[in-house]
Amino acid sequence: MEKISELLKKIKTVDLIIIIGVIVALVVGFLTYKNIRQTAEKQIEATSKISFQVFIRGLTYTGTNLPIKANEKTFISIRNVPYTDLDIIDVKVERKKAVLPAINTKMLMVVEDVSQAYLYDVVITLTDNAKITKDGAVVGGNKIKLGLPITLEGKDYKFTGTVSDLKVMQIEDKELRKSVNASNDIQ
Repeated sequence: MEKISELLKKIKTVDLIIIIGVIVALVVGFLTYKNIRQTAEKQIEATSKISFQVFIRGLTYTGTNLPIKANEKTFISIRNVPYTDLDIIDVKVERKKAVLPAINTKMLMVVEDVSQAYLYDVVITLTDNAKITKDGAVVGGNKIKLGLPITLEGKDYKFTGTVSDLKVMQIEDKELRKSVNASNDIQ
């Protein structure tokens, strides 16, 4: 007993923290080895092609043709982290609209807002291969969910928008596809 108390007096706090850290690391490693603890790799249930839409509200552009076009590629950054080039499937551009009362009726009309001649709303549809987990689609280590900020960058542009729609296109497991798409549907 006397030797143990002498040994404890010699051990410093830093040494004790290191010893506890090594023991915790060994326990976590053992639990992972015995499949009691799941790693991120084991949570991936499938790989699938997805398409998602990026909505850019209030894009100011004074030119005649928007530099981002369908059937081209755009480089994306997710949460300010560069990812890769993705294929652009579709680009929809609309000028800003204004709501005005119709003359002599109680109806309202939606017309182009001439006071904001160079302001557009743009919806860009992109496609990529994603890893499908129980929580949804994962692209470039990021879960693609509605509202996720994404930056699109090309030779002549750099636009920032948010994910406004997500569709999983090809999963063999129909139940998994149904659950992923249902989690993105508006209820």
